[in-house]
Amino acid sequence: MFNQKKKIVIAIDGFSSCGKSTFAKAIAARLGYIFIDTGAMYRSVTLYALEHGAIRNGIVDEDALVALLDDITITFRFNPMRGASDIYVNGDLVEGKIRTIEISNLVSPVSSIGAVREKLVAMQQQMGASRGVVMDGRDIGTVVFPDAELKIFMTADPKVRAERRYAELTAKGDDVSFDEILDNVVSRDHADMNRAISPLRQADDAIVLDNSFMTVEQQMEWFDSQFERVVSAL
Repeated sequence: MFNQKKKIVIAIDGFSSCGKSTFAKAIAARLGYIFIDTGAMYRSVTLYALEHGAIRNGIVDEDALVALLDDITITFRFNPMRGASDIYVNGDLVEGKIRTIEISNLVSPVSSIGAVREKLVAMQQQMGASRGVVMDGRDIGTVVFPDAELKIFMTADPKVRAERRYAELTAKGDDVSFDEILDNVVSRDHADMNRAISPLRQADDAIVLDNSFMTVEQQMEWFDSQFERVVSAL
């Protein structure tokens, strides 16, 4: 169906809880590409900082966190049970631990630290150097891979995103309220767009996908047409 001889980098940016990772995973599986969840990488650093005393009472100790960075190694391993890759920090599986509301509330200030972004961007660029990758995050098309052949910027209504996140967390048994989730979504949007380093913004050549009321199948149909357009022009 697709021209597999022309492997490209697909950069997916956008707001939190837009389904970027789900969308990116589906694309990677469809194309036989490698999926790299950059948001999970920042969540993993946040978890490591929390577990090693660089975050106390919700306050990030930037100097302490930066001192820990050289001790952190992040890898992805395919999990056939999930049909997706799990993330490991220094060989320890952290996939479940990084998806809590506590980590969600702390990841924005951690990801705004220059040294953290520098380390993870370098790791991401190395992972995607051979092309044939799908990468999602906040600054993939603007900072990590500004030369990506296909850039997608995902957005959705904040209440719709909060409903999705609420359903995900409650399904896992987490004791959270919808209002708490909505507050987190709105505050993360503000923090991501207004941070000094690599703020969330739409790349000039990115295509916008508002999936507020789209099914997964409709999103994939939309992607198929965009992918064919890009590779046929190479």
